[in-house]
Amino acid sequence: MLRGKLQPFTNRIACLRFGINLKGVKEEKPMMGFQVKTRRVTMLGLILLACCLSGCQSLLSPVSGVPSHRIPEEFLTKPKNNLVPIDISRLRQEPPNEYLVDADDILGIFIETILGEADQPPPVHMPEGDSDLPPAIGYPIPVRSDGTLALPLVEPIEVRGLTLRQVEKAIRAAYTVDKQFLPAGKDRIIVTLLRPREYHVIVIRQDGGIGDGETNLSSRGQVVKLPAYKNDVMNALAQTGGLPGVEAKNEVVILKGRLKDAQARDAFVLNFYNNPPQDPCLCFPPLPDDRSATRIPLRLPPGQVPQFNPEDVILESGDIVYIESREREVFYTGGLLGGGEFPLPRDYDLDVIGAMSIVGGGIASSQRGGGGGGGGGGGRLGGMGGGLIGGIGGVAPGQLFILRETPCNGQITIAVDLNRAIRDSRARPLIQPGDILVLQYKPQEEVLNFALGTFFTYGISDLLRGGR
Repeated sequence: MLRGKLQPFTNRIACLRFGINLKGVKEEKPMMGFQVKTRRVTMLGLILLACCLSGCQSLLSPVSGVPSHRIPEEFLTKPKNNLVPIDISRLRQEPPNEYLVDADDILGIFIETILGEADQPPPVHMPEGDSDLPPAIGYPIPVRSDGTLALPLVEPIEVRGLTLRQVEKAIRAAYTVDKQFLPAGKDRIIVTLLRPREYHVIVIRQDGGIGDGETNLSSRGQVVKLPAYKNDVMNALAQTGGLPGVEAKNEVVILKGRLKDAQARDAFVLNFYNNPPQDPCLCFPPLPDDRSATRIPLRLPPGQVPQFNPEDVILESGDIVYIESREREVFYTGGLLGGGEFPLPRDYDLDVIGAMSIVGGGIASSQRGGGGGGGGGGGRLGGMGGGLIGGIGGVAPGQLFILRETPCNGQITIAVDLNRAIRDSRARPLIQPGDILVLQYKPQEEVLNFALGTFFTYGISDLLRGGR
């Protein structure tokens, strides 16, 4: 009978021992410790996996560079904020007080009884619509290529370099003194300029300006006819769209056709590259410009004056005026800034802070877990902070690397501490063409952002789960 009374108590002890309640269901309390341990191991594994798969380059793949405030002078970009525009009147030639005759001019000449009848008025020629010449009188007589005039009954008359008044005197002397076809003092001779000589110049522009209002930035060319004493760079630019636009370099290149010798240039280039520097540590210097090329910068540092001569801006037939594009004056971005290509301003400086402001929302989009084209973990588990904390926010990236090309195909890595760059202008290097800007978190920023992300992702959920 005692045994029967103790049976329920014995069964209860057995149930507690083997984790079975009286209703045949397993007890949860003895198993809870094992489940917590399993969850912690799983969480630790996820954390390690996140560290391996996320963009925590500053921890797993650290990048070193020269601090931006210690960069040697030869690796810095020359500032251009203080460049001063040259006097553009130097791009035009100063015309003489009187027109000087030369080959290809067409003169209006009237010689009574020789070129024209005595009882008839001389012919009058009105100028063309775009000409600023006065009406011309006489018969059209061209100046030959040797600078002489061919007139009836007399030998060719040399007129190159003479004014119209001097040409009239030379004709009078030929008909009244040399041959005496006309009585001295009773002759009637008139010489005027019917049409000035013209120069055909080729203008090639890569800034879209050929005077037609279009904005196509591809190379465009035009043959410009420039009259005598207007055959200069200023008039050539004025007829094809004006000074170079911001899409082109702030300079004008003039290729003199009369000096161009293609075979000599080819021989020079071959000789240049077939004779490398004797020192193996040196690389080829830049190929010099052709001797027929004249570069005219339109902006110079203060205190400098243009080095071109007045005759350099005078154009002749066959010359080429070239406006070169700034197509390669760009910088690139990567990392948390997102991949992209951005043009550099032409007439003012751009430092790293300004470049990041031009790039725009690369950082913000990466911290939202979005793309922006950025590598470095913006859209993955978050660059140790982006995707984990999402909209909650975290520590902003404070390390920028500039990958800059150096001579001989070298490279220097410039490390910019953004916190210091905001306070110290010397730590904000200017961007130059070809620079690659890579934004990353510092190691401590990676750790802090990951800790915040882990807490808000797992810690709060554990607290909520534990409170149930």
